[in-house]
Amino acid sequence: MDQNGSYTDILEMLKQLREEKKKADFIQPSLLPGIDLYMDQVTTFMDEHLKSTKRYEDDKILTKTMINNYAKNNLLPPPEKKKYSKDHLLLLTFIYYYKSFLSINDIQTLLKPVTEKYFKASGAVSLEDVYTNIIDEIKKQADIIIDDMENKFHMSEEAFAHMPSEDRDLLSLFGFMCSLSYDIYLKKQIVERIIDQMDAQAQTLKKEKEAKEHRDKKEAKEAKKQKNTRSES
Repeated sequence: MDQNGSYTDILEMLKQLREEKKKADFIQPSLLPGIDLYMDQVTTFMDEHLKSTKRYEDDKILTKTMINNYAKNNLLPPPEKKKYSKDHLLLLTFIYYYKSFLSINDIQTLLKPVTEKYFKASGAVSLEDVYTNIIDEIKKQADIIIDDMENKFHMSEEAFAHMPSEDRDLLSLFGFMCSLSYDIYLKKQIVERIIDQMDAQAQTLKKEKEAKEHRDKKEAKEAKKQKNTRSES
């Protein structure tokens, strides 16, 4: 911001962001350790490979307390003999990105079906396969997303082009930030609605399972009672 309150670095920021996104700021599957790790090794690994995502130097990627809480809240399967596997690291990566805009309960709802089916799975599809496909697709979208931000900035400039010169830059920036924020708001809404639908479906299945178990127990009890009656007669 100069002495007149002008903001002139937005396009340069977006250009820099585009260049940064050409580099990997995700944990590449090839970098995942081939052995299980203790807690201290996990936090060190995550700090090293996700440090480019930090806003401030002293920001924490993941702490021991965070990881313990994730396990306590069923976001993360417990370690085996105090060691965390490759699949644990993949789940922690998903959690790290989700926790910036989703609640713990929402993350649990979102990850539960994936964890149940693919965590240490022996089938044709592994959690690493899922993760690899997702980051490959996300990388393809980076330029599209940044192009959209550039368009939003130019639209904000045009929207306030008729304003006095002393107000134009500040209001263009404010309009741009509002446009980005509304974009985030809408996307967060659809994410939350999908999660709510997933949760409702899970609750329905749970009730149906409990009802079936109750019927089965009742039928088994009745069959046993009839069998005893026939024996006595």
